[in-house]
Amino acid sequence: MDKKTILDTLARNAFEKGGFNGTWLYAEHGEIVSKGAVGFSDLEDKVPLREDCLFDLASVSKQFTAAAVMLLRRRGLLSLEDEITKFFPEIPYKGVTVRHLLNHTGGLPDYMDWVDKIAKEEKTIPNNAVIVRFLCECGEEASFAPGEQFEYSNTGYCLLAQIVETVAGVPFEDFLRDNIFEPAGMHATRVYHRRKDKVAIPNLAWGLSLPLGSDRYELPDGLPGDSAAVTCDGANGDGLVHSNIFDLLQWDRALRAEKVLTKEEQMLMATPGRLNNGEIGIDKDEDDDPDYGYGFGWDVLDDPDFGLIVCHSGGWPGYSNWYERFVDADRVLIRLRCRDVRDERAWQSFSRGLKAITRDKEPGRVRSIEELAIQNPDKSGWAALCGKYDYAIGDFRIEEIFLQDGELYAQANDDGRALELRLYPLGEKTFGIKDLDADLALSDGTLTLYGVMGKKTE
Repeated sequence: MDKKTILDTLARNAFEKGGFNGTWLYAEHGEIVSKGAVGFSDLEDKVPLREDCLFDLASVSKQFTAAAVMLLRRRGLLSLEDEITKFFPEIPYKGVTVRHLLNHTGGLPDYMDWVDKIAKEEKTIPNNAVIVRFLCECGEEASFAPGEQFEYSNTGYCLLAQIVETVAGVPFEDFLRDNIFEPAGMHATRVYHRRKDKVAIPNLAWGLSLPLGSDRYELPDGLPGDSAAVTCDGANGDGLVHSNIFDLLQWDRALRAEKVLTKEEQMLMATPGRLNNGEIGIDKDEDDDPDYGYGFGWDVLDDPDFGLIVCHSGGWPGYSNWYERFVDADRVLIRLRCRDVRDERAWQSFSRGLKAITRDKEPGRVRSIEELAIQNPDKSGWAALCGKYDYAIGDFRIEEIFLQDGELYAQANDDGRALELRLYPLGEKTFGIKDLDADLALSDGTLTLYGVMGKKTE
């Protein structure tokens, strides 16, 4: 299989069909098989994306936070069993350890809505120290007792960054630069707070949002649903490491050469955490992939064909990233995206294709929703599906299904914005919406989307 040609073609087809604007790199045994950049890095589509553009890695950053903890552990400055109250006695959540935070089993409440509210009220972008204030002032109950469940926690990783800064006695950003990025040879990689610190980053791939039902990309800064991109810009630990495909390949090689972490430390990070009952804490995958355990900053899978695989996704307004290391097979896949996609089905088929190639399988072709839709469908029953519906999930509502020019549409409302969304027939009573990654089912006076059902009212 000519992986380079297939992967190059797959990425470019995805771009052409509205399913990808970003960079990618795939390597085996340290040798680059395929790499490239498609699309643009700016809002006006004037600056072509470059392979060395910097992306906000979002949650792919968590592995570096975990690595910082491992370095402090090696120096004897902290233990995985230390409780968070050792570092911050004022925090009211008792029994939560460093290990719980690393494994997402601490049960701490999520910080983002509270910090977003405080930042707007106080007209500031707080630094990461606000995470301790949040835990002391929010008044929220823990989601569960420490170690009882797995629940992905950005709060936990922000608190880990604050522990690193407190124990090391230097800013978290400087600790990562001096102890991880530079020793690993990742000279372009840094933690940036570009909104809080008003930093201009050369060669930045701007993360752009595409509001539901819109054709125009926007910076997330002014969008109500994406306000955390501004108000939480001072956070550390859970995101905001900026890097590129070449530095991330260098990180893979540095790990293999034990330039930053020993092999024993890496294996500890790649060991799935266990709950109090002895079961592995599972990070449920939303697709058809197997469920992953979670180590320290890594999703972990023991693959029957390729051995140990560690990986992590990263999503933030405008950004969607994937970093996957085949530890035993010595492969690495890096995919960085800096725009919301125009066609979710094209994006999904591209992502599946990448996974297939890295596992020595022929990928399916990238297919847009127009290509997946049934051609010349039987529309005789469509009129009976029309009417008003009572459907809501979060701030998104579908109010009516109606026919227009022979096609079916949904009258929707997304956080106060009125939308008309075309429904593409994928089955007899199953439809797709270009902007959404789930199918909509209409049957027996009900509408079901994302597992939530709404009833027809008239």
